[in-house]
Amino acid sequence: MPQERTSPLRAVPGATPQERAALGKAARKRAPRSSQDTYEPPAGRPDPLTLLEAQSAARVQELVPIRYGRMTESPFRFYRGAAAVMASDLAGTPASGIRAQLCGDAHLLNFRLLASPERNLLFDINDFDETLPGPWEWDVKRLAASLVIAGRANGFTEKERARIVRATVRSYRESMIRFAGMRNLDVWYTKTDVDRLRTVAADRLTAPGRRRVARAAAKARTRDSLQAFGKLTEVAGGRLRIASDAPLIVPLGELLPDAERRVAEGQLRKLLQGYGRSLPSDRRALLSDFRPVDMARKVVGVGSVGTRCWIILLLGRDGEDPLFLQAKEADTSVLAPHAGASAYRNQGRRVVAGQRLMQAAGDIFLGWERVDGFDGKRRDFYVRQLRDWKGIAEPEAMVPRGMGAFGELCGSTLARAHARSGDRVAIAAYLGRSDVFDRALERFAELYADQNERDHRALVDAVAAGRLPAAEEDRG
Repeated sequence: MPQERTSPLRAVPGATPQERAALGKAARKRAPRSSQDTYEPPAGRPDPLTLLEAQSAARVQELVPIRYGRMTESPFRFYRGAAAVMASDLAGTPASGIRAQLCGDAHLLNFRLLASPERNLLFDINDFDETLPGPWEWDVKRLAASLVIAGRANGFTEKERARIVRATVRSYRESMIRFAGMRNLDVWYTKTDVDRLRTVAADRLTAPGRRRVARAAAKARTRDSLQAFGKLTEVAGGRLRIASDAPLIVPLGELLPDAERRVAEGQLRKLLQGYGRSLPSDRRALLSDFRPVDMARKVVGVGSVGTRCWIILLLGRDGEDPLFLQAKEADTSVLAPHAGASAYRNQGRRVVAGQRLMQAAGDIFLGWERVDGFDGKRRDFYVRQLRDWKGIAEPEAMVPRGMGAFGELCGSTLARAHARSGDRVAIAAYLGRSDVFDRALERFAELYADQNERDHRALVDAVAAGRLPAAEEDRG
């Protein structure tokens, strides 16, 4: 496979720690830490609904109303689907000029429990659809604002929200300072496992909070291909198949007439074969021991609704040896218009490369491919396991103390992810040991939460006026 160029993230390769620290301190002149507290919509700010409509134009049109329906439900659900809106807004905020690999959508629900290849339970970033090199501040600001929005939904006071944001950003800052003094390999091997999670829970949470953490860890271990197999499949006419749950899960046989279905099935098999070549040789050998049995279109997430996403059921040794893979369309990152184009021509490879760079440990089946769709258009995809011990937070159940502890874990995890790719010494020097940056983001997060509420209201009004279609979902 031909090598593609990579994007350097450090401004001064090979510089000494002292030179890198000087670079970080000099960046304070370009963007004083206190200036990071500002957010004011500029004159001529792009209409957020126009940005959402532009994204929706390239998606499966029959699913777009589900996207808008989910985003109208609350300001937090709007925020989850509006990464493109915030990317445009962040482009006008102060930046130190130091870059790192960004998640691009670092809100609090994109931090969760995940499985390592060694079957250990880790806490890490989950979603990398928008990953791209860019100003490290953008990820921290998106995380901080998400905590304020979630805190408002829970009825937390302004003081409570301020403490949560300061704790989160302090955790990021102090973790980055710690990483700045570590050897490269030690940074690379750093991870947050479930034992660390239990320690934080024991130190910071009340008994109900500790019980929720224990339940989340236990539940995460059950969320794998076997669990998906029991929940998502059925035997119909003597044939094992993915059960229909339209419009959220639609088997290929229901989605298309027979002739078109056969074409689509062939293209998805081709996707599987090509994707296998992106895996290391040992994983490729493992994949070859499974055979595809059925395929279905699946609606995922909030921001991703309408992108082409397929789930593929494969069987190994016998009918009790399932593997569920998810092939998800990868489009250009929402950061690209503001941070620069990806070094990778294949957007699926962009996602995989960013995920491997930022995560402490990743899915053994993570890979990419480009394939023709049954509409004749070529699209990029990345592939991973549908479920692999995932445990998601429940912010609506959090009290202020619990959200603060969760925010601290997110802050330290994000710092570790940035430290693997960006100049951790320069970032640490820019941040410094005072709380100037922490307090600046406390103010920014509240201002941006205000903007998010205005944008959410604009979407609700547009749906009510008939400008945009929205579909309600039966969640029973």
